[in-house]
Amino acid sequence: MARPRPSRGEAGEIRNYELIKSMFKTNLIRVIKTGLQNFWRNSWLSAATISIIVLTLFVITSLLLLNVVTQSIVADLENKVDVSAYFNSESPETDILAIRQDLIKLPEVKSAEYVSKNEALKQFKERHKDNPTLIESLNELDDNPLQASLNIKAQSASQFEQIVNFLEQSKYESLINKVNYHQNKEVIDRVSSLASNIGRGGLIASFVLALMAIFVTFNTVRLTMYNWREEISVMRLVGASNWYIRGPFIVEGMIYGILAALVTLIILYPALYFVSPKITSFLPEVDLLYFFEVNIGQILILLVGVGVALGSLSSFIAIRRYLRV
Repeated sequence: MARPRPSRGEAGEIRNYELIKSMFKTNLIRVIKTGLQNFWRNSWLSAATISIIVLTLFVITSLLLLNVVTQSIVADLENKVDVSAYFNSESPETDILAIRQDLIKLPEVKSAEYVSKNEALKQFKERHKDNPTLIESLNELDDNPLQASLNIKAQSASQFEQIVNFLEQSKYESLINKVNYHQNKEVIDRVSSLASNIGRGGLIASFVLALMAIFVTFNTVRLTMYNWREEISVMRLVGASNWYIRGPFIVEGMIYGILAALVTLIILYPALYFVSPKITSFLPEVDLLYFFEVNIGQILILLVGVGVALGSLSSFIAIRRYLRV
C-alpha cells in the first residue's frame, strides 16, 4: 500500500525541520573545529593552562587518597581509644551487666566489654609479670583490690561525651565509682580534631588551587578572544548570537579540562606505584594502589568532571565579560 503524500503544510514543516537540523549540525562542527584551532593556535598558553589544571586535579586527587589514609589511621586510633567505667566493689554483677545491655542499645556505642574483678586481676598480673615484687605484694593481700569495669568503644571519638553523660545519670550513680573519660579526653579530642582538621585543610587547599586554575584559564581565553577580536566584531555586526560566539571558547576550556584529567591520571599511577608500598609497610590495612585500581573509573569521571567544570567555567566568565564590552 503506497504511503500517502504529505500535505503542502506538512512538507514545509519537514523541510524546516531538516534545515534546522542541518544548521545545528553545521554550527556544532564549526564550534568544535574553531575550539580546536584556538587550542593549537596558542599551544604554549594551552600547555601552561593545562599544567595549572593538572596541578589542581593532582592535589584534589591526592587529598582524596590522603583522606583514605587518614580515615584508616583515625579508625585505628578510635579502636584503641576507649572509656572505662569502674564499679564499686559491692556493685552486683547482674546490675553491671544490666548497664552493659543499656549501653549497647545506644547508637553511639560500638562495643561494651565487661571485665570482672577476677579477669582484671588476671590481666594486671599478665601486664606486670616482669615485676615479681609487685606480683608478690598483690598475692599477699586478702582481697582483690581491682574493680570490675566496662570498657566502652564509641562509633566515633566525638561521641564519647554523650556516652559518659548517659553513665552519669542518677540511677547509675550508686554503682559507678569513676569513669576515666576526663583522663582520656585529651587523646579523644586530638583524634576527633585530626579528622576534621585534615578535611578542612584539604578543602581550603583545593579551593585555592581551583581559583588559580580558573584565573589562569580565564586569562588564556581572554588572550585568545583578543586575537579573534576582529572576527568577533564581524560576527556581532551580522547578528550572530552570543552563544554562537561563545561556543568555540567554551570548547577550548573543556579541552583543557579533559587533557588535564588524562595527564593527571597518567602521573598518578606511577606515583602511587612507588608510594603505596611504603605506606603499606607502616599501615598494612591501607593499599592505595589497590584502591586506585579498583576505583579508577570513578576517579577518572571525577577528574574529567572537575577539569571540564574548571575549564568551561573560566571560559564562560571570560567570554561573558568580553561580550559586555
